[in-house]
Amino acid sequence: MPKEYTRSQRVEEQIQRLLSQVIPREIKDPRLGMVTVSAVDVSRKLSIAKVFVTLLGGEGEIKDRIEILNKTSGFLRSELAKNITMRHVPELRFFYDVSIERGAKLSALIDQAIDLENSSPDIEEKK
Repeated sequence: MPKEYTRSQRVEEQIQRLLSQVIPREIKDPRLGMVTVSAVDVSRKLSIAKVFVTLLGGEGEIKDRIEILNKTSGFLRSELAKNITMRHVPELRFFYDVSIERGAKLSALIDQAIDLENSSPDIEEKK
């Protein structure tokens, strides 16, 4: 029997899909650059949605871009309200998603360990 999705999971997926379309199309701020909505986490009461995004750039630039997104959250929320069938659209809060960056660092460390293992001289086992 397939596992059914909860309402909050369906809302998270719909918000993620809509924001992925609305942000590049409606926000014309050139400082924002390319934004990818990687995940959405909605509170139990569906009142707050944490939106995790990935951005390119340095740490200072990322903070500025997150601030831009948080300032436009009211507008984005109103755009969601036009396309989503809910009595109350959750308040949007944007956060930088470090999981992709962290994954790339771990992958690089694994590659380094493999390279070290392959470059070290083989030690013959005693028979």
